[in-house]
Amino acid sequence: MKFPKLLEKTKLIKRYKRFLADVIHPEKGEMTVHCPNTGSMKNCWQEGWTAWILDSENDKRKYRYTWVLTENEKGQLIGINTHFANQIVFEAIEAGKIESLANYQEIKQEMKYGEENSRIDIWLKDENDQQVYIEVKSVTLLEDDGIGYFPDAVTTRGQKHLRELMHCVDQGHRAVLVFLVQHTGIVKVRPASHIDKTYAELFEKAVDHGVEVIVCRTYIDQTGIEVISSAKEVECRV
Repeated sequence: MKFPKLLEKTKLIKRYKRFLADVIHPEKGEMTVHCPNTGSMKNCWQEGWTAWILDSENDKRKYRYTWVLTENEKGQLIGINTHFANQIVFEAIEAGKIESLANYQEIKQEMKYGEENSRIDIWLKDENDQQVYIEVKSVTLLEDDGIGYFPDAVTTRGQKHLRELMHCVDQGHRAVLVFLVQHTGIVKVRPASHIDKTYAELFEKAVDHGVEVIVCRTYIDQTGIEVISSAKEVECRV
C-alpha cells in the first residue's frame, strides 16, 4: 500500500485525547496532528521519537496532518494508522503474496456475517464455492526481544471475532486470523495473555477448533507499507 505522498519527518512531543498528538516540524514548528489510532498504542510512542506525518493538503480539515508512522530510538518503524491494516492485507491477497490465500475468484471487504452482528474484514470464495472468512489484527506491541503481542489492551471486540471465526468453522468454511506485523522490530507473534487472559484462552480454543493463523511481516518506509512474507503460525501460542 502506497501513501498518497511522501511522509514528513517530525519530533513527537505527546499524544493525548486519543485522537491528537503534538509534534515539532523542522520547518513549520510545533503543530497538532490527527492520531488515527484509538487504542492504547503501548510502546508505540515516546516523547522525542520521530513521528512521520502525512499532509492531506486539505486546509478545511481542523488538523491538516495525520500521524502515520513512528520511528523509535533504534530506528524501528511502527505503523500506527489502524485504518490501513485491512487494505494492506487485501492488496497482498490480490497480488498473490499470501500463498495459502491465493487463487480465489471473489474477494470482498467488510461483509456482514456471524451470530454476533459482526463484519468480516475480508471474504474470499473459490470456483467450488469454498468460502474463507478473514479477520485482520495489526500487531505493534513489542515487549521482549523480537516478540510482538496482540492485543495491547483488553479487547472484547477481538474476543467476539474469535468466537465468530469458530462458528465459521462449524459451518464448514475456512476461518483465518491474520496477524499483520506493523513493527520492523517484531519477528514473532504471541497472544498477550498478560494483558487479556480471556483473549489468549479463546485464541488457544480457536486454533484447536480449526481457525487458521497467518502471520504477515511487512516492509515499512516513508512511501508505504507492504507484506513481504507470510507463514502459518499455529506455534505462536503462549
